[in-house]
Amino acid sequence: MQKFKKITEMESEYHDLEKMSIHDLLVAINNEDKKVPYAVEKAIPQIEVLTEKVVEKLKKGGRLFYIGAGTSGRLGVVDASELPPTFGVEYDLAIALIAGGDTAIRHAVEEAEDSYKQGWLDLQQYHISKRDILIGIAASGTTPYVVGAIEKARKAGIVTGAITMNPGSPLALAAEYPVVVVVGPEFVTGSSRMKAGTAQKLVLNMISTTAMIRLGRVKDNKMVDMQLTNQKLVDRGTRMIMEETGLSYEKAKAELLKWGSVRRVLKEYFNSKYQ
Repeated sequence: MQKFKKITEMESEYHDLEKMSIHDLLVAINNEDKKVPYAVEKAIPQIEVLTEKVVEKLKKGGRLFYIGAGTSGRLGVVDASELPPTFGVEYDLAIALIAGGDTAIRHAVEEAEDSYKQGWLDLQQYHISKRDILIGIAASGTTPYVVGAIEKARKAGIVTGAITMNPGSPLALAAEYPVVVVVGPEFVTGSSRMKAGTAQKLVLNMISTTAMIRLGRVKDNKMVDMQLTNQKLVDRGTRMIMEETGLSYEKAKAELLKWGSVRRVLKEYFNSKYQ
């Protein structure tokens, strides 16, 4: 692979961490974290292009795939798994693969990320095709599991994106639409679960939330298609209905439980009102 400057492995700007007080450690970590949104801001043009492609594919019936390893893979799993309950979409609309499989979500799987071929093999189980879009997530941009999958997918004519923290990395070069967020060295040298992970989470939030809005899954600023999986969400949905219709809390809640979603209640309510 091409040599480049791996910023994510550069030495921390802080030294003798074990000698610092808890207060000083927290302040220093927070000061480093403050740099992340500004780094993400610089990458918005790249994020916009990739998000446009995601929306385009999803509107045509395609699926969004994430692939990663370690922290990066777990962040992909979190983002994909939260879309159905938040926006009411199908569970197979966004699919996240992590090196080592579901076991790796909680426990590191030895050498799982080192296979160049395995990522693409794992994707075959989901019959990924040109209708879909694949985003590789790797802070270093060198993870063989991710890079291999992106390179194979691109050769197969699948639209590919990437989220990485190292310009000129193999992943950034392999993906058709790379997003490179340069957050600088980590507070603890090489610990990309910190600033790099935060940046990846922010970018994933931006891409998937924007896509869901563009797919019509938000009305005004409300999650009208959220799944009613607990009392907090039932209460939130009830109050949304009250605000839109003027119904009492009890009546709004009854309608919500009857129809199963805020969107359905509002549709039925306004259809009957103007008949």
